[in-house]
Amino acid sequence: MEHIQLKVDGMSCTNCALSIHKYLEKQGAVEPKVSFMEGEVQFDLPANLKKEILVKGITNLGYKVRGQQEAAPKKKWLDNNKERAIFCFIFSIPLVGHMLPGINKIPGIHIFMNPYLQLALTLPVFFVGMSYFGKSAWNSLLNGIPNMNVLVSIGALSSFGYSLYGTIIGQGMEFAYYETTATILTLVFFGNYLEDASIESTQRALKDLVKAQKVMANMIVFDENHKEILFSVESDTLKVGDLVLINDGETIPMDCKVLWGEANVNESIVTGESVPVHRKMNDVLLGGSTIENGTVKAYVTAVGNDTVLANILKMVKAAQGEKPPVQILADKISAIFVPLVLSIALVTLLGNYFFAHTASGGNLGFSESMLRAIAVLVISCPCAMGLATPAAIAVGLGRGARNGVIFKNAKSLETFKDIKQVVFDKTGTLTTGHFEIANFKIIESDNGNTSLIEQDFKALVYSLERYSNHPIAKCISGSWKTNTATNWAKIEEIKGLGIQATDKEGNVYWAGSFKTLVNQNAQDGHNIYIQKNNQLIGWVDVADQIRPEAKEVIQILHKQGIHTILLSGDRKEKCEAVGNALGIQEIISEQSPADKLEKLATLTAIAPTAMVGDGINDAPALAKATVGISLSNASHIAIQSAQVILMNQGLKNLPMSLGLGRRTYETIKENLAWAFSYNIIAIPVAAFGLLGTWGPTYGALIMGLSDVVLAINSLRLFKKKLV
Repeated sequence: MEHIQLKVDGMSCTNCALSIHKYLEKQGAVEPKVSFMEGEVQFDLPANLKKEILVKGITNLGYKVRGQQEAAPKKKWLDNNKERAIFCFIFSIPLVGHMLPGINKIPGIHIFMNPYLQLALTLPVFFVGMSYFGKSAWNSLLNGIPNMNVLVSIGALSSFGYSLYGTIIGQGMEFAYYETTATILTLVFFGNYLEDASIESTQRALKDLVKAQKVMANMIVFDENHKEILFSVESDTLKVGDLVLINDGETIPMDCKVLWGEANVNESIVTGESVPVHRKMNDVLLGGSTIENGTVKAYVTAVGNDTVLANILKMVKAAQGEKPPVQILADKISAIFVPLVLSIALVTLLGNYFFAHTASGGNLGFSESMLRAIAVLVISCPCAMGLATPAAIAVGLGRGARNGVIFKNAKSLETFKDIKQVVFDKTGTLTTGHFEIANFKIIESDNGNTSLIEQDFKALVYSLERYSNHPIAKCISGSWKTNTATNWAKIEEIKGLGIQATDKEGNVYWAGSFKTLVNQNAQDGHNIYIQKNNQLIGWVDVADQIRPEAKEVIQILHKQGIHTILLSGDRKEKCEAVGNALGIQEIISEQSPADKLEKLATLTAIAPTAMVGDGINDAPALAKATVGISLSNASHIAIQSAQVILMNQGLKNLPMSLGLGRRTYETIKENLAWAFSYNIIAIPVAAFGLLGTWGPTYGALIMGLSDVVLAINSLRLFKKKLV
């Protein structure tokens, strides 16, 4: 299935997102994800559906779909909430100004009390407001999920219609509520503008990553005399294989590999690590990173959506479209909120008209009752409940991405709050995975003669280990690389054991652990055993180092009350040496991938468990854990199986990722508490007339500010202490 990603304009709240989500599901789109904050819609397109039909359907709902390849649309007048608010404000000031205390002393001010002049001033505001709110409200009603614009539109229509009726029958002064219409629309536009600005702030970390994708590059070409010529080009025009020159202070345009030169590179935009790393010939350069000092020539290895940075953006945006479990309740309430508020507004109108009395004891009257009902409509805020979770998730994912922690889904952010134990693989996770060959031995045959000369032994081992991604195999194949490698008839990597190969003569070779030996009389304790037809012909030992940050990370986890477990396929002695050095509380060794999977199932049944691993052997366990965490230099299958990726190639950010999950969930709870309590308090206040005759105006202002409170509270997540 084709994955579709669209930019959609016009989504202003969670109900808008629900409308599009419901439409796509109804049409048969697979796993639709709609983010009104990002203005993005993603889904998988089945073969029997056409993209154009779905795009047209979204457009018919009242939203504008921007083609991925189309040029930037021309700027239109009154195209955003800021411009609409300013335009409406100009006409609303005279309508409200004449009502201010003491203003009647100004000569000629009474002219603004003329109902026909008030109608003329209100009409521009009314048309602009209804072309935006009214259109959106109507489309949402047709789709069966009324949004907050229904409330605004009914409030504005009620006050405008009532005032227009009074003007037509010649009693404009008694029915004059044009200023209510104008101020509602103006203040809601203003509130939406504040909300837009606040939401944009929550996206700042993601925007920094987007900016890093678009830079200028010095492309190297050669003339007919093979002399280098530099062309300055935009990074998105580069292709794989292009040569580039990157100077001191410049941004690396795309993922590259160094051909010449050395440099210190700041990779913080990708890994979150501010300390520059030294890069030399054949080292990989990550697009978006910055050369702090030095100059290199490099060739492009990945462009566009294939770069590391692009994949980070893709994962973060996909995670923003995910709905964590805590949002389900808010979504259910948001879906029924507008009909509920309309019912409350109707009850407010009828209840006040028939039962409420003025201070003097008379009936309240229809005008005052209508104002209270309108105040209920405009002070209610379904957006607050819809924004509570996405705003916090956006900041949490953004802070994670900025610090080198990539969450592949929003659910894992919430799940971190429950983690009680963390399971670590050993090799490449707690240790550096940068092995060196410490020793090797060629076993003599039974007659006392050496079976292989050293050169042939190394070539044989290289021929086997070059097919594995295990850190030990990479070490051996890198150290003993040769041009005389054996071409095998059959070769496969057996998880938890090693590499088995068959040559063209039918001889079977093994490069594996002690468990692969048929004759167990051999000495245990070596890393790799080499066999031919079940006969041991040699062994290889490698040396590894514990990651420098590992002990501090383990200590932090213990302080947080998290139980630590080492789960490895390595031998008991080696696992205990590493585990005891780090102070890990439980050590489980000599486990096959199947054993690891079974053990993770047992552990997760006891308590929510995170698993940190980096190898092929860890992939099943990573998928089984409550939260799977992979290192960025891990095998591809391990990264695919994990929900969280630590981009700095180490454990340094593990405590931060756990803390970020807990803090994000706390922020979501705070936001939801505010959203629910706001509406529970605000609606009765408006219904009982406690806002006075300016109730609709105050209500519109308070409603707009309520969303800003949520955004500001979410932004605090950028500064909260995580560890």
